[in-house]
Amino acid sequence: MVRFSFLNRTIFPILLVNFIGVLGYSIVIPILIFIVLDFEGNGFIYGILGAMYPLFQFIGAPILGRLSDKIGRKKVLIISQAGTFIAWSLFLLAFVLPKMNLWEVDSEITGDYAMTLPLLLLFVARIFDGFTGGNVSVANAYLSDISTDENRDKNFGMMGASTSLGFVLGPAVAGILTSTVLEEALPIILASLISLIAIFVIAIRLPESNPCVVDTGSVSLRSFRRFFQVEHKECYNISREEEDTSASTSFWTILRIEKIPLLYAVYFLTFLAFSFFYAGLPIYASSILEWSSIQLGVFLAYSSIIMILVQGPLLSFLSGKVSGISCILIGTLLLGSSFYLLTYQDIILLYVGITLLSLGNGLMWPNFLSILAKTGNNQLQGVIQGYGNSMGSLASIFGLVLGGTLFESIQTAVFRIGTVIFLLIFVLVLFHYLKTKPQTSPKVLIKES
Repeated sequence: MVRFSFLNRTIFPILLVNFIGVLGYSIVIPILIFIVLDFEGNGFIYGILGAMYPLFQFIGAPILGRLSDKIGRKKVLIISQAGTFIAWSLFLLAFVLPKMNLWEVDSEITGDYAMTLPLLLLFVARIFDGFTGGNVSVANAYLSDISTDENRDKNFGMMGASTSLGFVLGPAVAGILTSTVLEEALPIILASLISLIAIFVIAIRLPESNPCVVDTGSVSLRSFRRFFQVEHKECYNISREEEDTSASTSFWTILRIEKIPLLYAVYFLTFLAFSFFYAGLPIYASSILEWSSIQLGVFLAYSSIIMILVQGPLLSFLSGKVSGISCILIGTLLLGSSFYLLTYQDIILLYVGITLLSLGNGLMWPNFLSILAKTGNNQLQGVIQGYGNSMGSLASIFGLVLGGTLFESIQTAVFRIGTVIFLLIFVLVLFHYLKTKPQTSPKVLIKES
């Protein structure tokens, strides 16, 4: 039954790993700005600090993705999660360091801030976490390894639902914990513990998924050298052309794979539009709508709950009945409409907008990831997902900075740029589908994914 799909023994461990990772990340989202301000930073520093993670993830994700194709997904997930644990530990260390000023700046461009020793350590932590933060792309490659053509869409839908669940619970838990005597330090402690738990869950519960790598995970903690040992077995019957492609994993080589340029363009544009949303919404809510942090939290939690319902039960129901391309096209239209409605300062229209956004994202993104996971051969899934993650990171860096700047000048009109972006995605995907679809029966659109 659909409601028990999460408990499927094959995919439950990777869903749990994904949920734990998102939960640890989302716990800190509502409090990071307050930590930065407490350490003598300002809004400019907060924006730069936020850009550090996607910037270094842009560099690190393809490296970890390529590594996962060689030494296995499980080992790279352990490396990535260990990096996250170290990063949160550095965050905790910042709370006990003296607020020693390293330099001070008072500028019309950057504003007034002081770079203190704890604040500098936060930058080191975010850089380290970003560089080792390839867990999303490797987790997607892992799910691709264990999925079949019949259940791939449903599995990626459940992966999206586990992500949304983490985003629902994280900020709520943070709000409760910051009201204690430890204030912002307690959510950081919990994030560190969650990352540590994730390492053990991966090591104990997660079997190796890469069919060309023998799982040596049972001895991984005893010997660092053995941990990186690669034991391959004959598991593919691939053509000479595929073998030559697998040997080269440069970005330009991957771009020559059929559909990859379009898929990476969609990856970039989707993250760009959502970066405008995440850059503009907090300013919109606080300065124009005059919402409290609780009202904004409820608004975002409602969005995540809708996405859980769409990515879990609804996508499981639609799997095999409606094609992935159809879901992507419908989803992009809903997203474009939602961004337009967010420009109105009416509570009903805002909730209609965020509902359409959640429905659209829930339909589009898991199906997009499913199609990306079926592109190229299995030996390249890690690096394909890694470069895709880098496209998202690059868009996030650009979008978060540009979105915040544009909101200062054009305010809610920045959301209409998102509408234009999703209409562009719709046209690109539809044009490519019409250009490449098989000339067979009209039922192809329903059955083809």
